[in-house]
Amino acid sequence: MTAVPAARRAPMSPLGLLFLVVASIGWGLNFPIMKFLLTEWPPLSSRGLCGVTGAIGLGLAALARGQTLRVPPGIWPRLALVSTLAIGGWVACMGLALIWLRASEAAVLGISIPVWVALVAWPLLGERVSLTRALALAVALAGIAALLGGGGLDASLGKLPGILFALAGAICVGLGTVLTKHFKLAAMPPLSLAAWQLAIGCVPIAIIGVAIEQPQLAALSSLGWASMLYMTLIQFCLCYVCWFAALERLPAATASIGTLLVPVVGVLGAAAMLREPLSASDLAALAVTLVAVAIALRA
Repeated sequence: MTAVPAARRAPMSPLGLLFLVVASIGWGLNFPIMKFLLTEWPPLSSRGLCGVTGAIGLGLAALARGQTLRVPPGIWPRLALVSTLAIGGWVACMGLALIWLRASEAAVLGISIPVWVALVAWPLLGERVSLTRALALAVALAGIAALLGGGGLDASLGKLPGILFALAGAICVGLGTVLTKHFKLAAMPPLSLAAWQLAIGCVPIAIIGVAIEQPQLAALSSLGWASMLYMTLIQFCLCYVCWFAALERLPAATASIGTLLVPVVGVLGAAAMLREPLSASDLAALAVTLVAVAIALRA
């Protein structure tokens, strides 16, 4: 997930809706696929290397659409900071979170990003925390409490590190999104900006992962390789191309609300692909988090 600026208001388009659905489904299915891949490859190596390869793919896509990859003078330090937060933080933290969390739990926590964007925008952009935004934060915390409450105290304490990593990743993306607006990085073409963010954010994660985790290619089965290809070609390439294509054809608010499909697909995909149980607390956390994000997007 990159920190990209909101597109200008555009009329509703059936093709834009199709692009939005493809991106949301692709991102949602990535949660169970990431969880499966952890059984064969460590989190930092798999996420980092896929991100670097995806950055190359996005760069080629940007060039194919006539977008320049040149970074304007004076932007590099700001771009590096935003990329480290929005990409490096998300890629590392969410990968580590899945060590303790089920894919469905990670999907629910990951979609809370708009809530943290609304909160972080207060000190950095001077956007006051309205009653609506405060309500969104309170509802989001209720969703987290629902996740913690499922399975009893021992189970809750066992997955607490995963919840903290997932929330840290979501907050990093929220902070990166606000800084993108604050630093006016919108001067760069969207696909080029996303390509640079992926490259800057994922190269250090890949290097650290390979050095510390020492992954072995022989450990990857055919399904493992398929998962790596999915994370690279679908999650990082196709989904982002579809996302920016949707932003060009839809109002920004419609596109943002459309991403609420991501955790629904993640939860259902985890149940179907990984046979993860759907408990009452999981469904309650999903419903409450969706409400919180919807409130934040309307604020």
